[in-house]
Amino acid sequence: MQTAVEWLQSLPRLSGAPGLGRMKALLAALGNPQKQGRYVHVAGTNGKGSVCAFTAFILQKAGFKTGLTISPYVLDFRERFQINGAMIDPETLEALAAEVRAGAETLAETPVQFEAVTALALLWFCREKCDIAVLETGLGGRFDATNAVENTLVAAITRIDLDHTELLGDTVEKIAAEKAGIIKPGCVAVTYPVQEKAALQAIVAACIRQKADLTAPEAEDIHLLQGGLFENRLEYGGYEVSLALPGAHQACNAAMAIEIALALWRQGLDIPDEAILAGLESARLPARLEVLRKQPLLLLDGSHNPAGAAALAATLKAQKLPQKPAAVLGVLADKAAGEMLQALEGCFSAVYTVTPACPRAMPADELAGLVRAALPGADVFPCRSVAEALDAALALPQGAVVCGSLYLAAEARPLLLHRL
Repeated sequence: MQTAVEWLQSLPRLSGAPGLGRMKALLAALGNPQKQGRYVHVAGTNGKGSVCAFTAFILQKAGFKTGLTISPYVLDFRERFQINGAMIDPETLEALAAEVRAGAETLAETPVQFEAVTALALLWFCREKCDIAVLETGLGGRFDATNAVENTLVAAITRIDLDHTELLGDTVEKIAAEKAGIIKPGCVAVTYPVQEKAALQAIVAACIRQKADLTAPEAEDIHLLQGGLFENRLEYGGYEVSLALPGAHQACNAAMAIEIALALWRQGLDIPDEAILAGLESARLPARLEVLRKQPLLLLDGSHNPAGAAALAATLKAQKLPQKPAAVLGVLADKAAGEMLQALEGCFSAVYTVTPACPRAMPADELAGLVRAALPGADVFPCRSVAEALDAALALPQGAVVCGSLYLAAEARPLLLHRL
C-alpha cells in the first residue's frame, strides 16, 4: 500500500499552465494555514539557499521559532521542512502528508509535487506555532507555490541569471520580473548587491507597483578581509564576521541577510546585533561550496548553471592553490553544460566525468567529449560510476572538487564522508 509520503513524491513536477489557483484551493482545503504566519520570502536564480540559511540562523539565534523550507533537498527529503534547524520527524511527515493527500482528493485538479510539499510545510509551521518562516521559492516567483502566502515581511531577490528559460523567459529582465512577483504590497524588498541593470530595473518596477521599499546593498561597502585557506571573513555595515561558506558571492549573500534582519528589526522584531553575527557564523549548507577537507582539498558543490560554475571557479582561483585539483564532474543534459565548462576553464588538472543518478543526466562519455573541447589543459576520464570516479580523484595528491549537479552531490556526499 502506498504511504502518504510516497504519494507526495509520486506527484508530477509540472502540470498545465502556471498559476496559483491549484495551490490556493489546496490551502483552503487545509484550513488556510498560511494565513497564520509571517514570512521572509526568497527568490532568485543563485544563492537562494544560502540567503535562506543565513536568515533562518539569524532569526533562530534571536530566539524566534523559525520555520525553513529548502528546495531542492540534497540528501534527505525531510530537509525540505525544518524548524530551528531540525528536520521534520518521519511520523509527523507521514501524518501531515496524509492530511495534504486527503485535501488534494477533494479538488478538481491534482496538485503538483512542489505545491503539495509547500502546503505541508505551511501546515506544519502553523501547527507548531512558528514565530516566522523563511520560504525558498522553487522555480520562479509570481506563480511559485510559495507565493500563496500573504503576510510577507521581507521579499528577497538574490542574483538573477539565465536558468529555466523555457518557463521563466529568455532574458534576465523577464526572469527578474517573474521572481519579483513575490514582492507584496507594503513589504520590504532586499536585492543582491551585483544585479544586472535590466534585472534591477524589473525589481524596481515591481517595488513601485507594490509600494514596497527596496534595499540593495552596495558592493563597494562589502569588504573582504584577509584570511586563511577557504576562510571567508568580511565586513559590512559595521558587522565583521567569518562565514563557514566560502566564496566572494557568499559575502554578498551575507550582506543581503544582514539587510533582511535589519528590515525585520525595523518592523518590530527583536534581533540584536549579537544574533546577526552568531547566525551568520553558524550557517551551514551541504553541497554549496562545502569544504569537507582542506589538506588535500576535498570540496563538494551542487551548482548546476553557468553563474554557479563561475562562483566555484572564482573561489578556487582566489585560494591560489599550489596545484590545480582534479574534478569529478556530472551534469544534467538540460543544463547549459557548455557555458558551465567555459566558466571552469583553467581550474582543473584532470576531470573524471560521471552520469548522475537522474533520468535527465548527460552520459559520462558525452560529457567527456565536451570537457575535452572546453578544457584542453585537463586530462579527461569518463567513469562507469561515481564511486569509481571518487576513488580515482581522491588517490591524487592535489585534491578534488566534486561538482556540476545537486543530483551528483546527493550521491557523492555520503560516499565522501565514508572515505574521510
